[in-house]
Amino acid sequence: MASEDCIFCKIASGVLPARKVLETDECVAFLDVAPLSPGHCLLIPKHHFGTFDQMPADVAGAVLSRLPGLGRAVAAATGADGFNILLNNGKVAGQVVEHVHAHVIPRKEGDGLGYRWRPQTLDDTTADGLCRRIEAELGG
Repeated sequence: MASEDCIFCKIASGVLPARKVLETDECVAFLDVAPLSPGHCLLIPKHHFGTFDQMPADVAGAVLSRLPGLGRAVAAATGADGFNILLNNGKVAGQVVEHVHAHVIPRKEGDGLGYRWRPQTLDDTTADGLCRRIEAELGG
């Protein structure tokens, strides 16, 4: 189901134009209008899901199964040395448009994009407690 005020739903339905590079029954991929690098694409489900955890597993599988081929195509077309796949989930995680979308961002040596990655450490008690809580949430 589409959301009337969602820009990505409008792109998926063809109401708004986009430079589409891939379209299936389940998803569409298109060039980002504000790319981090040339060839930066977005992959979205055609149905509206605000966040990734709201997607049924079969829909997520159908959409995300397109990432390997899309990544290869973007890298080949742009001459990239690699690519990032980024899926922000929720506003606090940097999600701006409230419609699930995965970024495929081509990367070249020395492109200056970078990202902040600040690893932390956990003591055994905290790590064990987290494991038990996550397993319980998963029903295990």
